[in-house]
Amino acid sequence: MSLYFVRHQHSAETCPAKNPEMGEMLVQHVTKQNARKFGIDLLADAVLDSGHTFVLILESEDKAYIDQFMQPFAMAGSVEITPASTCEAVVERGGCEPVVV
Repeated sequence: MSLYFVRHQHSAETCPAKNPEMGEMLVQHVTKQNARKFGIDLLADAVLDSGHTFVLILESEDKAYIDQFMQPFAMAGSVEITPASTCEAVVERGGCEPVVV
C-alpha cells in the first residue's frame, strides 16, 4: 500500500457543505467503510476552517482508486493527489526524495 496526501479546494460559491443534500452525500462518501469499497484505507481527513480546503491522508495500492474516490469533489473544485511517506520512512531512507523503483 502506498501513502497519499490529497487536497481538494473549492470556492465559496461552490462549497458543497452549503447544499444540505450534497453535504450529506459527501459525509456518507468520506467514511472508512465506503473508502474500503474503493480499495482505499482512509487514515485521516480534515477541513481547513475558512479555507474551503479539504485534506485527506489515504493508503491505496493504486492511485487510480483514489482518482475514482475523489470524483464527487472534482465536481466542486480542484483535486491534487500527491504521493507521500511517513516521517519514519523518510528518515530510514535518509531524505525526502522518493525511492525510485
